[in-house]
Amino acid sequence: MSQINRLPGGQIDRSQSLDFTFDGKAYQGHAGDTLASALLANGVRLMGRSFKYHRPRGVLTAGSEEPNALVELRDGARKEPNTRATTAELFGGLSANSQNKIGSLRFDLMAINDRFANFLTAGFYYKTFMWPAAFWEKLYEPIIRKAAGLGSISLQGDPDAYDRGFLHCDLLIIGAGPAGLAAALTAGRAGAQVILADEDFTLGGRLNSERLTLGDQSGADWAAQTVAELASLPNVRIMARTTVLGAFDHGIFGALERVSDHLPQPAPGKPRQVLWRIYTKGSLLCAGATERPIAFENNDRPGIMLAGAMRSYANRWAVTPAQRVAVFTNNDDGHRTAADLHAKGVSIAAVIDVRPDAPLSGDYEVIAGSQVINSRGRLGLKSIEVALPGGGKRQLACGALGVAGGWNPNVHLTSHHRGRPEWL
Repeated sequence: MSQINRLPGGQIDRSQSLDFTFDGKAYQGHAGDTLASALLANGVRLMGRSFKYHRPRGVLTAGSEEPNALVELRDGARKEPNTRATTAELFGGLSANSQNKIGSLRFDLMAINDRFANFLTAGFYYKTFMWPAAFWEKLYEPIIRKAAGLGSISLQGDPDAYDRGFLHCDLLIIGAGPAGLAAALTAGRAGAQVILADEDFTLGGRLNSERLTLGDQSGADWAAQTVAELASLPNVRIMARTTVLGAFDHGIFGALERVSDHLPQPAPGKPRQVLWRIYTKGSLLCAGATERPIAFENNDRPGIMLAGAMRSYANRWAVTPAQRVAVFTNNDDGHRTAADLHAKGVSIAAVIDVRPDAPLSGDYEVIAGSQVINSRGRLGLKSIEVALPGGGKRQLACGALGVAGGWNPNVHLTSHHRGRPEWL
């Protein structure tokens, strides 16, 4: 089994090979992979179908903001639908399946809906299937839900145990990126009771996705060193695989810890998940930011993804989504993606920058003052169409396109208490 898109480097453990299946086909990844990174490494771009029109869908992001790559994990009573492949931690024997299809993923019979998209407008079913009224519950609704639904549950009793608990601290830090780690280290050294929570299984945030350095060491090495020191402090509790899901009155936060989701089944006496109620005197939100895409016609094909996610796959998981990649950007961040991929030996078709004064590169072509206006490739990206500043058009062959539209800070937990960001 050849991982055709695996690159050198990364933070995966190549000494541990993990066998898994996707739609019944066997693949291989490594410890430290997510399901999405392992599939991309094996050349799999098509991972699902869209909710209504059943258009082909591939991975867009590298984290919990993923809207496309939703899969079913495991079999039998432990079957888990609607799970993001970008957050599913790979383990040996994992069985994953695509969902929201009739037939195979490549030849989904419901893809006919896309041909009639102009007639299947929002809410058309509630206006069309009204008569006779008795048919709605027994005939119309089951058919519509099967056509437009997502995953399915097993209907068997859940064999796993779940728990809940209470925690108290002086400072709750949400997010273990560079800001969260630095804050936890400062508070922990000062003797405060600290809880550091992060949804990822590897702490460090974007430090694991970039080629940044701090002093004489890489950002990823600094993060690992900081986590090791924090783990040695008795007044600091590190909670990886933990999502803080709500901020409530009187300094109360809700958090879900996925204790055993990364295992085939929980260890004896251990729960699968724990719901925590955290009481804290103060909190610090260090949740980072989410990259924005750029809209253009047919911007949803498998292979089109966020440029920052491309850097994550390349630098953290040593994966490229294709051997020939283009980047579409309106800021300098897209150029960082092209430089990182080029440094790992990936062919850069071009960087398309909407700015007339875009920085040029001696390693690959930069098309300044241009924009991507269309894409081609039914089940996966094959080429893009670029509008040139002089009014002409150009076709570029590529297997993946990274899109960089800037970043938005993740301030949702602050907004739970009516916090309002100020845009300058």
